[in-house]
Amino acid sequence: MTEPLDVAGAVVHFLRQRQELGLATLTLDSMSRADLEQILRTAGARRTLPQAVHAAEPRSATVASSPRAPRAAQQYRAQHLMAQSPTPQHLMAQSPTPQAPMEAPRRGGDLGELPDALPVLQALCAGCTRCGLSETRTRTVFADGNPGARLMVVGEAPGQNEDEQGLPFVGRAGLLLDLLLQTIGHSRRDSVYICNVIKCRPPGNRNPTREEIATCTPYLKQQIALVRPSILLALGTFAGQFLSGKDDPLGQLRRDVHAYEGVPLVVTYHPAALLRNSGWIPATWQDLQRVGRMLRELPGAAP
Repeated sequence: MTEPLDVAGAVVHFLRQRQELGLATLTLDSMSRADLEQILRTAGARRTLPQAVHAAEPRSATVASSPRAPRAAQQYRAQHLMAQSPTPQHLMAQSPTPQAPMEAPRRGGDLGELPDALPVLQALCAGCTRCGLSETRTRTVFADGNPGARLMVVGEAPGQNEDEQGLPFVGRAGLLLDLLLQTIGHSRRDSVYICNVIKCRPPGNRNPTREEIATCTPYLKQQIALVRPSILLALGTFAGQFLSGKDDPLGQLRRDVHAYEGVPLVVTYHPAALLRNSGWIPATWQDLQRVGRMLRELPGAAP
């Protein structure tokens, strides 16, 4: 019989390694040392963080990491990343600045042919009023991360923090996602592109309806077509079911590697669900390790 997976121990070991190597630190805004230790304790292991993890100021923690490790989600803006990140060759020739403002898609209207450049698609999405969610949102939440990434993470819908900041995964669930990605050597700053199935927050964080998903997913489909990821990671039931094309429960979807239009797809639990139910953390850890192995096996991947 194999021993239970020690998720917290593995994360603490990951942080201690970087402390021992004398590498740079990483600040996770809006999370204290106690918050981070609580997340690790949800795995059921009694571990303490290395001293390299300490509260730098109220609601902040500094975590040992590599010089290229991600900062907190709040410190990155999609526009800043798209301006500074190397643009893939297949997008460079297709990214003209629009000569005139594009007409925002109206309710009941046909989206027609979508733009073939991410900044233009984002601008179009920002003015969309095709469904009732446009009446209650603060702003649309298009994406965050590197548009040249080989790994694309797709969540479900924005929450309150995302609606206020216009970026996906910026609350506690986002900080946990950043930590999970870091343990497989990836970050939204360097090597991950993150978005949601739905671009507007459903009121009260309710589940999106089938009609809302059908209305909004053309934007997601075009994002995937333009980013051209090598691997997709779906977080949560709605993302997993939409991308896999199956109505199976999430616990069953995560057992296999699926495909979305030829792109390998892994489905796992949403980080927000992990904060509510610690029993799903070992399974999510295993799914992330599967993604890590798949990325390492890609042609041209670093050993």
